[in-house]
Amino acid sequence: MSGHSKWSSIKHKKAVIDARRGRAWSKLARAVTMAAQRGGNPQDNPSLRLAIDKAKAGNMPKDTIEKAIKKGTGELQGERFEEVVYEGYGPAGVAIMCKAVTDNRNRTTPEIKKVFERHGGNMGATNCVAFLFSQRGVIVVDAAKVGEDKLLELALEAGADDVITSDVAHEVLCNPQNFERLKKALEEAGIEMASADLSMCAANEITLDLESARKVMRLIDAFEDHDDVQAVYSNSHIPDEVGAQLAQES
Repeated sequence: MSGHSKWSSIKHKKAVIDARRGRAWSKLARAVTMAAQRGGNPQDNPSLRLAIDKAKAGNMPKDTIEKAIKKGTGELQGERFEEVVYEGYGPAGVAIMCKAVTDNRNRTTPEIKKVFERHGGNMGATNCVAFLFSQRGVIVVDAAKVGEDKLLELALEAGADDVITSDVAHEVLCNPQNFERLKKALEEAGIEMASADLSMCAANEITLDLESARKVMRLIDAFEDHDDVQAVYSNSHIPDEVGAQLAQES
């Protein structure tokens, strides 16, 4: 159960940059508010529990999180949000799924369409690429924090399907139903997680050369710079040597 972690070094470096941006807390707060619209008790609302965990990981203050929850439940006045998933194709035929949380679909949709077009892609109809993806729990652990053998044994006992490892990080994959149990098991074992989230993973990936990787990353960066976008998924695979070159350029 080993292999190439998907350009983990780039993702980790980018996560540090994103955390410094002013929009990071705004996106986290919006996700909490959106989840709280389905119920303000995190014990009964797994989506809210996950959104709160991510907000805490982003160092969002407790009172800001509580305010976002109250906006979602209606205790405080605020926007009503909806989740919209946009699908399409990027450079090199890469499939793209873009998850947004918006208070105005009529504003967000043409803006996302324009991002696709400006970066060599095309937005498609609903479900045009969704069939290529399935939801998985993805937990990333810094390789320096725990050995592969120890993590593998613990993760499999807690319901993981696979552990993909590299020199940089371990990616633990699981069925969404096992995500909470697996995350709790790692926490109780004292294993620090770099990230833990429900993600859309592609069964078959397109391996990119350096030029195609540059174009795809520019598209993904443009989506992630959009205020309404919460997450971007693709079926691209960037080999380690290409990822290293991109990391030097960024």
